[in-house]
Amino acid sequence: MNLQVLARNTRRLRMAKRMSQSALADKSGLSLPAIKSLELARSEPRMRTVQAVAMALDVRLQDLFQPSRVLHTVRFRSAKRMQNRENVLADVARWLDDFSFLEKSLEEPKPFRLGEIRGECSRNRIIESAALCRARLGLNPDEPIHDLCSLLENAGVKVFPIPMASDGFFGLSVGEEDGGPAIVVNVWDRISVERRIFSAAHELGHLMLHPQAYDVARTEESSQEETEANRFASHFLMPSEGFRKEWNEAAGLHYVDRVLKVKRIFRVSYKTVLIRLQEEGVKDDSAWVQFSAAFRKRYNRKLAYREEPMGIDPAEPFGMQEFDFFEDRFSRLTREALEKDRISLSRGAEMLRIGLVEMQELLRNWEVIL
Repeated sequence: MNLQVLARNTRRLRMAKRMSQSALADKSGLSLPAIKSLELARSEPRMRTVQAVAMALDVRLQDLFQPSRVLHTVRFRSAKRMQNRENVLADVARWLDDFSFLEKSLEEPKPFRLGEIRGECSRNRIIESAALCRARLGLNPDEPIHDLCSLLENAGVKVFPIPMASDGFFGLSVGEEDGGPAIVVNVWDRISVERRIFSAAHELGHLMLHPQAYDVARTEESSQEETEANRFASHFLMPSEGFRKEWNEAAGLHYVDRVLKVKRIFRVSYKTVLIRLQEEGVKDDSAWVQFSAAFRKRYNRKLAYREEPMGIDPAEPFGMQEFDFFEDRFSRLTREALEKDRISLSRGAEMLRIGLVEMQELLRNWEVIL
């Protein structure tokens, strides 16, 4: 029994549940000194003590004993202090290890197609860099991106949706040295799908523009890097040529409807469209005020103002659905590994982060079209 691993995991999982040591002691039926001793690795506990802790934390027993790989090339910033940062990194590390196992076992690696042009991308030429990435991925200059998850996955970027109740964390990214490139997106139900899509494109911007910023020890946001990644995301999702074409074709519509139509075409937020109008010189700094007033008059509904891209609550008006941003490569590889007897049913459930009963139901619902 590795006491240090047990101690770290107990503390990490307890903090992820936002439980105090006293609360864990009460829920597990153990004494507070016993919990403190466990987290300080003072002495080897009895197995029934560890089992009680696992039940109280609602985790598997093996989760307390399994060491977590330490990630190094990570860009993980958040607008607010995060108590469960360590837990997120541990979960991402396990997911990356599972992904790597599946790719090797099934002999289905995906090289990073944008890695070849990273040297040509520059934070001093953001719009050109976004256009270069789009061209490398086979997108036309005016083409909307209909399925960003699939586009990224086909380009060799691993995508991990993770629900976290936090309005200060939208995503993170991991470099190739740690099993990436990978993009992790917060899919908490209070975060709009438009925001999730933007977050993924934003993290791609960091991967391409800020390779020197991938240090897990850095936790403070750089406002300059955030601004640059936002601009990259905006032009990657909504290229100028396509934006102008769609905006001009909708010239006969009411201003509000025109904004909402363009937003829906490119799967961005209305705030992204408004910022682009300012960037193109169509609107000045009063663009938000004008749009908000016009929207309220037309739909009898007030919009809450938040700076782009922080729009999370309420959700975007006429917003998209969760299937508009849905990862599927990892789950497909898990299914393939299961069908080829590379993994067991319980291992598949573990990889997909679901229970065995839910895994059995999923198995019954899998169908193949030949």
